[in-house]
Amino acid sequence: MATILLVDDSPTILSSMSAILRKAGYATESAPNAQAAIDKVSQGLAPKLVITDYHMPGMHGVELIGKLRRLGPTRFTPMLVLTTDSQPEKRSQAKAAGATGWLVKPVDPASLLQVVRQLVPVA
Repeated sequence: MATILLVDDSPTILSSMSAILRKAGYATESAPNAQAAIDKVSQGLAPKLVITDYHMPGMHGVELIGKLRRLGPTRFTPMLVLTTDSQPEKRSQAKAAGATGWLVKPVDPASLLQVVRQLVPVA
């Protein structure tokens, strides 16, 4: 089963996205901030997809993507930014850091699953 790493400082978002993804046949790991996500990958987690919030305390999602791109297990992993922002310059920054795509909150569950299935087909 493919594992998706969810990174968001909102417990509600983590819980709802995890429930949607698990129901669709994916395993999920959650991290409440960027450092916790880096720690999980550094300790051996090799997710098939990372979905991260943009705005988080300490380190924002684009910085996280840049750091995860330097770690072996996530160097080539697809990574999506999930945010309330839709500003072109932030999208450009995310793409430059290695983001695969951009989702705007609130994301419709069907739209989320459509994107996820394109990047990580259910086995």
